[in-house]
Amino acid sequence: MIEIGIGPNLVSAKAGIDWVIAWHGLFSFLGVAAAVYLVGRWGPMKGVSSDTIYSIALWAIIGGFIGARVVHVIDHWGLYSGNVGQMFAIWSGGVGVWGGILGGFIGGVIYARIAKHPIGLIADLTAPAMLVAQTIGRLGDIANGEHCAKATDWFIGFTWTHPQSLAANCANGIGVSVQPVIAYEILWNMIALAVVWNLRGRLQPAGMLFALYLALYALGRFAVTFAREDKIWALGMQEAHYIALLVLAITVPLLAWKARWVPRTAEETAVVEAAKPHGSRAERRRRERGQRA
Repeated sequence: MIEIGIGPNLVSAKAGIDWVIAWHGLFSFLGVAAAVYLVGRWGPMKGVSSDTIYSIALWAIIGGFIGARVVHVIDHWGLYSGNVGQMFAIWSGGVGVWGGILGGFIGGVIYARIAKHPIGLIADLTAPAMLVAQTIGRLGDIANGEHCAKATDWFIGFTWTHPQSLAANCANGIGVSVQPVIAYEILWNMIALAVVWNLRGRLQPAGMLFALYLALYALGRFAVTFAREDKIWALGMQEAHYIALLVLAITVPLLAWKARWVPRTAEETAVVEAAKPHGSRAERRRRERGQRA
């Protein structure tokens, strides 16, 4: 059992201070900043200026913020249906990662299309950065005690002990060991990142790498959500299940229909082989033959 005794806020409201800084907000900011920085660095390597990346990022962040709130409100409609004004109280917390991903994608695409920027190319540049951002953001969820999960007696179970932890809002409450669903998702993000990173420039046409990222995240999120305890929509599944299924229903056929594997060019192969400690296997064999001769 892994005890987490940290409170949800890095800075709490107290005498002389009427604002708080939550771990969730801090790590979300760091995740977004890291993604923008990375794509801003990678863009010029593909002929897309950093300024273009930053302009698209602004609209993607706005779209992601709106989408994240919309998904949260829909999932908790019983809470907001009688108080419409509370839907817009974003300072009180409440976002959905799926909404952030899809809303950010829509916001970025709309701006890129209007400004006539290469949507597929930029989306592919963004794919690995998204997984980095999501992983950083999830660290804040661990501190906050967010995401209710099923109880477990596994040694890797998470137990929140701070009295202000958001785990108090879950059915299991504070002090109960639960499935480390956040850690599961972080681990899956890292696996997906390894796959996406190694396929950069190998999937064509442009946009297929981003589609693969969405499909991989959807697959992992669908599985992990079974260990979570959120509102059941139908057939024993939660909102995140159905969003994941929708994403898979779009991305898997798209990848099967359009994606194609592009082998490395001779120049790319030479760079990869030169980076190996002792050269390629073929080169080693040639050297061995020369020595025997």
